[in-house]
Amino acid sequence: MNTKTIAQANTVSLQGLKKWVLIGIALAFLGLFIVIPLIAVFSEALKKGIELYFASLTEPDALSAIKLTLITAAIAVPVNTIFGVIAAYAIAKFSFKGKNILVTLIDIPFAVSPVIAGLVFVLLFGSQGLLGPFLEAHDIKIVFAVPGIILATLFVTFPFVARELIPIMQEQGTDEEQAGRMLGANGWQMFFRITLPNIKWGLLYGVILCNARAMGEFGAVSVVSGHIRGMTNTIPLHVEILYNEYNFTAAFAVASLLAILALFTLVLKSVVEWKSRKE
Repeated sequence: MNTKTIAQANTVSLQGLKKWVLIGIALAFLGLFIVIPLIAVFSEALKKGIELYFASLTEPDALSAIKLTLITAAIAVPVNTIFGVIAAYAIAKFSFKGKNILVTLIDIPFAVSPVIAGLVFVLLFGSQGLLGPFLEAHDIKIVFAVPGIILATLFVTFPFVARELIPIMQEQGTDEEQAGRMLGANGWQMFFRITLPNIKWGLLYGVILCNARAMGEFGAVSVVSGHIRGMTNTIPLHVEILYNEYNFTAAFAVASLLAILALFTLVLKSVVEWKSRKE
């Protein structure tokens, strides 16, 4: 074996070693920050038996928190899906003044802390806020009530669908829509027969992320909720209250719902990505 062949073999061996070292570091990181915490959550939740676990999930305050979380997501996700599709279509398919401003506005929830977003709603709709006197005069409650929670969730989740669809639509261009228009298709026919089939996996991906964030949001919702048990607590807020009361088993039991949601979201995300690559 000559010197050149030996050098090539050593290079291949070194590259293989680097690969396995990097894989090992990645697996160790995932185990430390994802797998071990998940195991800790479920082990603590089931520590005192399955009966107490289900009792923690079915007590009135927990059921109220679960119900409010589902209602909030059921409103926020469809609204942001509609907004995301419209915004992405406008940005990707048309040229107009203020286009860059619109893109920047869509990105604001990514740049602003959720706590700051919640404070903005308090300053707008709180009793001492800009619109507070008007709302009080008409007996309308937004802050420290369900509408405030929905508004805060809408704010922090509205970029997900739009941001997922904009690059997809820009890459596809407008050729197919123009061809459909020349063949006599109207706007709705072009959308449902051309645009929607082309963006379906990206749309589903954005909806999954939007739903996960809506159910798991803490910062903005915490500011506007008022932490009223049985009324304005979502699942993350209910977990915080239980933990602060040293009711650790119940806190981890309810937290396990969010963990299950996260795992389910990851599975759906992987399926959508696989389907997208396959097509």
